[in-house]
Amino acid sequence: MQDLESLNFSNQFADLPEDFFHKQEWTPFDNPKLIHFNEELAELLGFSKNLNPEDLMLYINGNKAFKNSTPLAMAYAGHQFGSWVPQLGDGRGILLGQIQTKHGLMDLHIKGAGKTPYSRFGDGRAVLRSTIREYLCGEAMHHLGIPSSRSLIMIGSDEPVFRETTEFGAMMVRVAKTHIRFGHFEYFMHNKKSEFVPILLDHVIDNYFPKLKNASDSYTDLFEEIVNVTARLIAKWQAFGFAHGVMNTDNMSILGETFDFGPFGFLDDYDPGFICNHSDHQGRYAFNNQPSIGLWNCHALAAALKDHIEIERTKEIINAYEKVFYEELTNIFRKKLGLSEIKPNDLKLVEELLTWMKKNKKDYTNTFRELSKEDNDLFEDQEGKLWLEKYQERLKDEKNTPENRKQIMEQSNPKFILRNYLAQEAIQDAENSDFSKLYNLIEVLKKPYEENVNFEDYAKVPPDWSKKLEISCSS
Repeated sequence: MQDLESLNFSNQFADLPEDFFHKQEWTPFDNPKLIHFNEELAELLGFSKNLNPEDLMLYINGNKAFKNSTPLAMAYAGHQFGSWVPQLGDGRGILLGQIQTKHGLMDLHIKGAGKTPYSRFGDGRAVLRSTIREYLCGEAMHHLGIPSSRSLIMIGSDEPVFRETTEFGAMMVRVAKTHIRFGHFEYFMHNKKSEFVPILLDHVIDNYFPKLKNASDSYTDLFEEIVNVTARLIAKWQAFGFAHGVMNTDNMSILGETFDFGPFGFLDDYDPGFICNHSDHQGRYAFNNQPSIGLWNCHALAAALKDHIEIERTKEIINAYEKVFYEELTNIFRKKLGLSEIKPNDLKLVEELLTWMKKNKKDYTNTFRELSKEDNDLFEDQEGKLWLEKYQERLKDEKNTPENRKQIMEQSNPKFILRNYLAQEAIQDAENSDFSKLYNLIEVLKKPYEENVNFEDYAKVPPDWSKKLEISCSS
């Protein structure tokens, strides 16, 4: 691996017309402090194993310059809580550049980089609190098997940043396959720059879907790919009890990766109406609304692409969203129940279990995990026992051994998730310069399916005080 200064950025996005972005540097912290370096992700990106993270921090903070990067702030728009906003863009982020890896093209994006032309009235900074939450959630999602952006490095500072109170500024490098959003296409289509839509479509196909290059209807094919990965992503969210909180079209990746973490939350008690974002007064982005909002966003994308995709086929693709979603969801739930055979009433069996869980305020993650144990005592009431009888009857259709089934269930039902109270405890200590809980939590989230007696407390149901935690869009 070459030295950091000469890091081999490929910068495909920066080669697009200047209407796509604003090229600029970012604003360093005066006194940066390394908080965490993601060695596992660095290795995936092809960085040297001998890399000193303190050296990398100086480049990320802007004290030293990468020769080959072309830093820029992206221009895009979007529907926020259903309302059209004609210009958003990277208000506190800088796309540092792109690196070709054995896993494909990867974006390196600095979050908390300072003001850009798209900052509006903001300061362009991120705070330590939100940076820790995003860092943790990227790791949690990735290791659960849910496509997600991740973070390479987290940097703190003593720079005051005002939100509801005075907090401290922080930066991180977000790594994703792309930062191109539904809102990029909307920006050009609805701002009288529609001539750039096919340029962006070609860019996406060239860099992420090369198999479509010679297709007879490549743009509609691409739209179908985007709709399908979106449906499958949200099915995974639902199966693992994840609520994103702000499913605006500018927060939707065209490659079906989870990103733009804000007021997210994993379910504790099973509550399908769970609203993790306390700024979402109407419950638009409640947990049980996520599948339909995903479809709404696909409709918005179709509207932005309407001059370039075949209308009748587009209708078929949109109509197939629900089928793709439920196929993925049912497949995941079968694994969560240790089922290998495909039977028509499997999703109904799951729905009956969820109804029981809601009625009895059962912890979502722990209930599925306990179900894999032969000696679980989950079902003490009559309704629960009736469900258990149905489940045991269904298991008779299986060819798997009980041992094999238990293994499938343990690999499909996490022991550990990123509960809000765990993140909050890590944040509170970190704001007082104690990062031990943060480091422990990162290690726990790397192996969510493994039993570990040393981390047993991390799997406990949340304490009462945590139910009063309020997470909003402020970051």
